[in-house]
Amino acid sequence: MPAKVKLQKFVDKLPIPKTISPIKRDKEGSYYEVTMREFTQKLHRDLGPTRLWGYNGMYPGPTFDVMKGETTFVKWMNDLPPKHFLPIDTTIHGAEKTLPEVRTVVHLHGGKQPAHSDGYPEAWFTRNFEQTGPLFEREVYEYPNLEATTLWYHDHTMGITRLNMYAGLAGFFIIRDKHEQSLNLPTGIYEIPLLIQDRSFNPDGSLYYPSQPDEKSPRLPYPSIVTPFDADTILVNGKVWPYVEVEPRKYRFRILNASNSRAITFKLDSGQPFYQIGTDRGLLEKPVKMNEILLLTTERADVIVDFSGSFGQSIVLKNVFKDASPETTNVMQFKVTVPLKSKDTSSLPDYLGKIDFLSRKMASRTRDLTLVRVADEYGRSLNLLGGKMWIDRISEKIELGTVEIWRLINTTTDDHPIHLHIVDMQILERQPFDVAHFQATGKLKFTGHAAPPDPNERGFKDTIRAPAGYVTSFIASFGPLTGRFVWHCHMLEHEDHEMMRPFEILKKKNTLKDILMRMIYPSRFL
Repeated sequence: MPAKVKLQKFVDKLPIPKTISPIKRDKEGSYYEVTMREFTQKLHRDLGPTRLWGYNGMYPGPTFDVMKGETTFVKWMNDLPPKHFLPIDTTIHGAEKTLPEVRTVVHLHGGKQPAHSDGYPEAWFTRNFEQTGPLFEREVYEYPNLEATTLWYHDHTMGITRLNMYAGLAGFFIIRDKHEQSLNLPTGIYEIPLLIQDRSFNPDGSLYYPSQPDEKSPRLPYPSIVTPFDADTILVNGKVWPYVEVEPRKYRFRILNASNSRAITFKLDSGQPFYQIGTDRGLLEKPVKMNEILLLTTERADVIVDFSGSFGQSIVLKNVFKDASPETTNVMQFKVTVPLKSKDTSSLPDYLGKIDFLSRKMASRTRDLTLVRVADEYGRSLNLLGGKMWIDRISEKIELGTVEIWRLINTTTDDHPIHLHIVDMQILERQPFDVAHFQATGKLKFTGHAAPPDPNERGFKDTIRAPAGYVTSFIASFGPLTGRFVWHCHMLEHEDHEMMRPFEILKKKNTLKDILMRMIYPSRFL
């Protein structure tokens, strides 16, 4: 680890990522082109320019702002150099020396898109599509945009996701609908997306990412993956500890923890609350008053903060997570110094809309899936889902529209953010269990009562927190599309090192009723 670079806090203004415009729009939808490029960007006033990779040469990438139901087509293009500037461990599956060093594939996180456009880890491509992965299908991706919510897009390349994202490959993708617009929430300049990540720097301003774990061993390859990596500064929208000047009124913030592995508990040092109106998969039924909000990596919180009684104050958004270092206890600063331009007529509704929750009786089966930790051939920590490696046969094959309950049995010492592609998850409960007893007997012995999800988790999620020593149960309807997708821990160092598995959503089998209906009413099935 290099000597820590001491940087002053709250000296750079918060950037707002630019919104991308389509190249064309017609009855089929809107069409965009995005190119991944290498460039340099100043991330702090006192740092030299930092070498980065970004979508359209920006960090974060441009924000997509689209309407529900408007199909979006994106041609993602790789114009990156042939050599990576971060350390690649070629002993990791999917990052072998036989593969091109720089590969990319884009995943729209939380989106419900066909398998050919989901960013499957083995659907990678190199510069100008000269080489492609074994599951690459198309250059132009298709996003149906089925639900209004805060999504984000990022790299998802097998074996090097942690490096490509650390280099800067991430951006917002916001889907709106008429219902949300009818709620009179803060909008325009009073709605601000906050993409939050941690990074470490060398004295010259270049990114620091470790080549080996702190605990050196002659058995380790060089470079070697680290598990995990928490950096020592916090960036918001590509600036280290920025500030933003705000008016004394209500603001809407779409908060995304896009760190590689870091968990963050957000709290305002003024003591005032957040009013959380939405989570990963859209609006909650009612706003939830929160003094603190815990987000594991890739979780989102859609919140309203009312600064109307704070004129003249400077308020710091803190990170009060239990393991936060002194350097990472600050996130950004709000300076309530801009006079009110006009009366604040925006609303904080008492009711946001109905959610059609799933019930246990709808589930056709319950699966028990373990989160386990073993050692790999080099003695490194290896976290696995169900005790299986990526190349093992697909064990979760589910018919389209089937509702299942999954129980995540976490025997490790980490809280894992578990993400399922294209599937909405509804948390049922978390219950502590005797880990040693389970490891010895394979049987669950609970040590406490089951707890329901936190109030701000009572909507649908695409990533859920599975705490160490707990069974976390969720229910999900598998769809709306068929194909091969993945589920994984979203701590990227875990994901790259085998904590990812494929699953498959299969077409429904034709029943006699289905066959008869097709014969009687053929036009309905065209």
